[in-house]
Amino acid sequence: MKALLQRVTGASVSVEGEVVGSIGLGLVVLVGVAGGDSDKDIQYLARKIVNLRIFADKEEKFNLSALDIRGELLLVSQFTLLADTRKGRRPSFTGAAPPLQAEELFRQFVEAVKASGLRVATGRFQQYMQLEIHNDGPVTIMLDSKDKA
Repeated sequence: MKALLQRVTGASVSVEGEVVGSIGLGLVVLVGVAGGDSDKDIQYLARKIVNLRIFADKEEKFNLSALDIRGELLLVSQFTLLADTRKGRRPSFTGAAPPLQAEELFRQFVEAVKASGLRVATGRFQQYMQLEIHNDGPVTIMLDSKDKA
């Protein structure tokens, strides 16, 4: 499971011109579910994301997490994070989980993040979405559950 985090001052996601999710200060998290992902990947990333210290303290050092600042999270499923571009010019997405499996694991991931007590908004699975992101910094970080120690 891969997650691309963007620290934001605000963000929203729309489907067919309708805003379906929006947040203020916090994180936009684009999530790619890979074939073979499990509850261990979900739990690892959920804990990592809400506890990752990427918000500045009074001394402008990355010492605060989304939990510390009571940040909001916008979670959006994005299978293209699993793109394999090693061969040719067209990306391959064979590493992504099949849609039904990915949707269930993404739903479980959303619930795991909500368990933190933070406000969580989402896009709509397998829909064409438009995101408006006010990246703060900018700070953008890639996490992969396969990298866990």
